[in-house]
Amino acid sequence: MSMRKQQRFAFAMRWLFLESRPLSSSVFYAVAVLQVTIMPKLILLQEGQTIPFELTVDETVIGRHPECTFQINSNMVSRKHAKVVKTADGYAIEDMGSGNGTFVNSKKIEGQTSLANEDRIKLGPMLLRFEGAVAAPKPASAPGPAAAAGRPSTPAADMNVDLSEGEEDTATIMGMAERSTGFGKLEVNSTAKLKGVLDISRALAGTSDLDALLPKILDTLFNIFPHADRGCILFKDEATGKMIPKSMKHRRAGDDETVKLSRTILKSVMEEKTGILSADAASDSRFNASESIANLTIRSMMCVPLLSLAGEPMGIINIDTQNAFNQFGPEDLDLLMAIAGQAAMSYEQAKLLVTAMEKQKQDKEMNIAMGVQRSLLPTDLPKPDGWEIFASYDTAQAVGGDYYDVFEMEDGAKICLAFGDVAGKGVPASLVMSRIATVVTNVMTFVKDVGEAINRINDQMCTRAIEGRFVTFVLIVFDVKTGDMTIGNAGHMPIMIRKIDGTIEEFGEEAVGVPIGVVEGFPYDVLTRNIVQGETIVIYTDGVSEAMNASSDLYGVDRLRGLMAASQGGHADDLGKTILADVRKFANGHPQNDDITIMVFGRK
Repeated sequence: MSMRKQQRFAFAMRWLFLESRPLSSSVFYAVAVLQVTIMPKLILLQEGQTIPFELTVDETVIGRHPECTFQINSNMVSRKHAKVVKTADGYAIEDMGSGNGTFVNSKKIEGQTSLANEDRIKLGPMLLRFEGAVAAPKPASAPGPAAAAGRPSTPAADMNVDLSEGEEDTATIMGMAERSTGFGKLEVNSTAKLKGVLDISRALAGTSDLDALLPKILDTLFNIFPHADRGCILFKDEATGKMIPKSMKHRRAGDDETVKLSRTILKSVMEEKTGILSADAASDSRFNASESIANLTIRSMMCVPLLSLAGEPMGIINIDTQNAFNQFGPEDLDLLMAIAGQAAMSYEQAKLLVTAMEKQKQDKEMNIAMGVQRSLLPTDLPKPDGWEIFASYDTAQAVGGDYYDVFEMEDGAKICLAFGDVAGKGVPASLVMSRIATVVTNVMTFVKDVGEAINRINDQMCTRAIEGRFVTFVLIVFDVKTGDMTIGNAGHMPIMIRKIDGTIEEFGEEAVGVPIGVVEGFPYDVLTRNIVQGETIVIYTDGVSEAMNASSDLYGVDRLRGLMAASQGGHADDLGKTILADVRKFANGHPQNDDITIMVFGRK
């Protein structure tokens, strides 16, 4: 076929494509025959024109020097800038020490780099496109299941999305979907949309693995749009605002791994919350009849948003085709909008399911932690003759920072009571609570004197103290027979003693020291007092005095003092339960803000 006939034939093919007229089998065969004859070439994109250069030799030197095989007149191109060489597998390009470097698909190359069909080459400001030899296509037919499935989805680490902008952004908007809902206008082409929505719902049913869900979306889209060549899903990173590729798929092995997107179109889809139909016209030479039909490689693209239940864009789905005879149209765009709406809903449901499963796991772990913490507290309190001891522990969260312990000393002749309140609440406070529980047990095993014991407990807690995590602490030892009590107070509220006559004494206020874990080596004062028969002692945390009702009123120490005065002395169990019930009654259902711990002991 002569060059003149080739030009006429190419022009006719473009006219048929632009007019969307069906091609007969004979014309399609003619195109195939013509494509077989096309040589590999470089296409220089300059001032809106395409200048082809066929690669007829094994080594093509590109540069501005007249001796170069392919001369480019530009001061930004080196004298001998790069060379394209024929290899056993095809063609490769190599930089020749140029000043501005050589880029392939926006990446600077180092050493010899293989070229694939449609690769974009940049030498300084000059843009070129490599076109490999075109083989005759197989007879057109509807792709079967294997063809629709295509290649496995690209791993996240290998995803490469090229966001073009400025002069390199050659995408042209061909149409936009109406902004009705995330599903498009359901009354338009409703049968196809219903089928598409059912297909995507069936494919994603029961999927809770977010990493597996997105490739399934692309697999289903490749079945619904059998002429799609490439697809990708990008999500917006909430922290940086950047679009991050999450899944990518190519139909055929050997396709260019880079998915090219227009930054302008991407921005428009996210801001307008609607789908866009576009065409990449970088190689569109349809008005230049001198070009062969191989240059007519318009890439038709659809880009639609993935909208959350709140209607906000989470990301986008983009699919494209290079099939000149099956370009996407407005109906395809509307169908993709409907499918993307269901896909976005399925994705959000999967996220909620994952969140719920993680919450269940956390709750299970917190229940285990609560069990561990409860095991640090005494299960059975000592019951010395003539005495009553009561303790109640109620955390604001699953775990808390309050602590108490009661155990016998000297074969039951004395009883030790340890009571503490870690600053803060929740998990951090519970960890400090577990530590002081261990320290108290270790110290009191070897030290019997209250003054020495509280000093050692403080020093050990200061050794590996966590800033801001101090402990208010009370250590008491009393003799079961005589009633003599020794007490050391490290920053806690004074204990309250109900005397036989019903008066309330706040004992030890003058000897309150700094909390445990604040100052190493602090000299704590120790007080002694004899507890007579009928007297009852109450130790409490600020979860009692600072309990709040719906009106933001505090329970207060005065209310506690009055309740104690009105009680019957010497009955620790009754008084402890009465205090706890009164605090609950006062709060009247208002959420508990802090851990509530009460210890009451008295001499009958």
